[in-house]
Amino acid sequence: MSGGAFELRDKVVKGFFWKALENGGDQLITFIISLVLARLLGPEKYGTMALMLIFVSIGNVIIQTGFQTALIQKKEVDEGDYSSVLWLGLLLALFMYALIFAAAPAAGRYFGDGELAPMLRVLSLMLFSGAVVSVEMAYIARSMDFKKQFAATVMADILSGGAGIAAAFLDAGTWALVIQQLLKNLFLMLIFIFLVPLRPGAVFSLRKLSSLFSYGWKVLASGLIDTVYNNIYTPVISKLYSPVTTGLYSRGNQFPQIIANAMAQTMQSVMLPAFSKNQDKGEELRSMLRRTVKMGGFVMFPMMAGLMAVSVPLIEVLLGEAWEGCAPYLMLCALGYSVWPMHVANLQAINAQGRSDIYLKLEIIKKAAGIGVLLLSLPFGIMTMIFLKSCFDFVCTIINAAPNKSLINYGPLRQWRDVLPEFLCSAAMGIAVYLTARLFPEGALSGAATLAVLIAEGAAIYLILARAFRLESMSYLLAAIKNCKKLG
Repeated sequence: MSGGAFELRDKVVKGFFWKALENGGDQLITFIISLVLARLLGPEKYGTMALMLIFVSIGNVIIQTGFQTALIQKKEVDEGDYSSVLWLGLLLALFMYALIFAAAPAAGRYFGDGELAPMLRVLSLMLFSGAVVSVEMAYIARSMDFKKQFAATVMADILSGGAGIAAAFLDAGTWALVIQQLLKNLFLMLIFIFLVPLRPGAVFSLRKLSSLFSYGWKVLASGLIDTVYNNIYTPVISKLYSPVTTGLYSRGNQFPQIIANAMAQTMQSVMLPAFSKNQDKGEELRSMLRRTVKMGGFVMFPMMAGLMAVSVPLIEVLLGEAWEGCAPYLMLCALGYSVWPMHVANLQAINAQGRSDIYLKLEIIKKAAGIGVLLLSLPFGIMTMIFLKSCFDFVCTIINAAPNKSLINYGPLRQWRDVLPEFLCSAAMGIAVYLTARLFPEGALSGAATLAVLIAEGAAIYLILARAFRLESMSYLLAAIKNCKKLG
């Protein structure tokens, strides 16, 4: 391995460590804050917030996704590129805010919520700070200096979370969630300004943007399709069922989603620039993709299997009786999220090779089929809808991996053969923990103690199985941790 390859490997390992720490810390703090807010506010308030976040998420994709990814993927960038993308992002934020501001009353009437319009108009102000943050994060991703992003994210989480909890104690209702979300982006933007040396100027170059547009618009379109599809279940459930059911589904989905997002965002932020540096080296890119797929499965499969196994005691301990109805949703959603690392790894490898055209085609195929699955499941109830959605996520691993068969000779069959040991060990662990939870004597231990025993059992069983079957990913993970300690 050449000196440059060693340097890249060390950067990837260190970057992955800090990005994982940042995303893990972000999701953990957000999770703790959301637990407090959930107990204070109840399912109905979360249902309203879930609806509002759909509009903001779509706006954020339009503002951030395409050109941010293009900045990371491009081989050489300068301050003119950053500056042009920043000003374009702010213009798009203004346009999207105007659309949401105008549409807010109609959205409130459609969902039968009179408070939705004013709250949505305030929450959508986060689009402007998001435009700035996306450029700063692209700069960090290119330099792989994720230590700064970790510090900024944790500080913003704590400050905004404290403000949201204070508002909830003052009986602000759903406004507490709006305040928390809005301030998080604002604080993140302000902290990045102090920590990141990037200072975009007044340059707005159409030439610079055009060089990024040919790649970025396809990523933008793909991200938009993906975001609309991933959020379509919430308004459908809200329209067909009660706000309480919407809140229960949203909360049940959030538990596995927090873990999956932390993993996916870490992989995307670190692996896209790393893959991009090897975009013309097929063998090295294939090796990196294989290791990423296996490591993703080694970590995600047991976490999702464990969540499914302890869903009932977990909800009882963390959220209380008012939320116990979200446990079945948690189990079904966790099944689908278990394969997210495979999706992310394959799509980033395709993006890194400059094939955003393939990326867009894949999204169109998957989402068209996914909408078909949703329509077919509607007459059979909400549980069938979510179960089939999760099953379709497994089908999507084949669709996402198929292009890499011809691009770098690493297709879906080889990938599933590589992760099958991790999947089977995780399934065995999950079944064992689930049976223990069902057979556990009622009242023998407190809910928290029972949950701790189940988690410890699951971790022990998985590690024993990984050791017994000599899972390659376990050895690599231990080596990576040792390398992180050396790098400091």
